[in-house]
Amino acid sequence: LSIREGDAARRIDLAALKADDGGLVFVAEETYDPPTLPLDAKGQGKPYAVYGYGAQIAELEVDLKLGTVKLIKITAAHDVGKAINPVLVEGQIEGGIAQGIGMALMEEYIPGRTENLHDYLIPTIGDVPPVEHILVEVPDPEGPFGAKGLGEHVLIPTAPAILNAIRHATGVLVTKVPATPSRILAAIREKEARR
Repeated sequence: LSIREGDAARRIDLAALKADDGGLVFVAEETYDPPTLPLDAKGQGKPYAVYGYGAQIAELEVDLKLGTVKLIKITAAHDVGKAINPVLVEGQIEGGIAQGIGMALMEEYIPGRTENLHDYLIPTIGDVPPVEHILVEVPDPEGPFGAKGLGEHVLIPTAPAILNAIRHATGVLVTKVPATPSRILAAIREKEARR
């Protein structure tokens, strides 16, 4: 194992190093500060090196008598830069969607009442519908091999996609997540009362 910086003239042969009598471990640390631009007086600029983009569509059914939602399919298109490992990219998309489903339909902390996962619902495999992946590849020069991060920005469009689909199916806008059956029914009743 060897470490190089710049040309090969500066080289450390790790195998030739003597063992440390004190048991110290050799550690190396490196950081990379990508190019950014500060915000101007109007709040415009480029504060991040890379931006991820995505869009999702949720297909679902709503039982108008019970207020329950059955997810049929989610289509997710995400700009991943370069999909170095497409199977892992699809797994990241599915994981983010599962988290977004929890935010949209299930997860709610109620102080004094939510004590454990029996009371705090999270999605299981049975709650996640089939996902259609659309990998948009626009390589980014700042990413490794042109890749972009694909963590947080997958879950961001999931809840809005689900809430928009609920609105399309029922004609009512649920304005608080999770969109529980009771909240959906309350919105439907409120709409009917205004007629």
